[in-house]
Amino acid sequence: MRLRNKPWAREMLDSHPQYVISSPEQYKGNWKAVFEKEQPLHIEVGTGKGRFITEMAKANPNINYIGIELYESVIVSALDRLIAADIPNLKLLNVNGEKLTEYFAKGDVSRVYLNFSDPWPKTRHAKRRLTYKSFLKLYEEILIDNGEIHFKTDNQGLFEFSLMSFSEYGLILKYVSLDLHNSDFEGNIMTEYEEKFSQKGSRIYRCEVQYR
Repeated sequence: MRLRNKPWAREMLDSHPQYVISSPEQYKGNWKAVFEKEQPLHIEVGTGKGRFITEMAKANPNINYIGIELYESVIVSALDRLIAADIPNLKLLNVNGEKLTEYFAKGDVSRVYLNFSDPWPKTRHAKRRLTYKSFLKLYEEILIDNGEIHFKTDNQGLFEFSLMSFSEYGLILKYVSLDLHNSDFEGNIMTEYEEKFSQKGSRIYRCEVQYR
């Protein structure tokens, strides 16, 4: 994905500390201090422009959400959505998802969402995939016991790799769809990429897995 440079992005993020948490490490183990209500916390790693996490937060006011995105020029679009909606149960982090344990303690998070992650199709890049075993260990270190990962992609190769990775790690496969938009699944909230790919006729794959 080619990113459009937005030199003003950093200033915009810094000027909205009520939405973008600038020093997330200080809340490790105490994220309830950030939100109006103490309730389960779900995070999206790679939140992109924020459509999914914003709509999820609107639809589920009894859950707190954090959208995590590395690129400033992308997360400012999520910030625009959040400012417009003024959702109290949603915050954003402009940080690297590889460093989750610096910001979250064991049990801070109830669910991790991975939506349309970079497939890293070359075999030598497998360790970069967000469903590789090292990332599964990372999520385990911040999730509650029996915490979950919900994963969506349009990439069949990545989905097959991920199912194998989940299984080998010992996760419980709770739900698997090989064609989400033609299934009986209810309440699906699409990402920007999902809408784009599905309009082109791409099949959308989805699964839910749980730690033992």
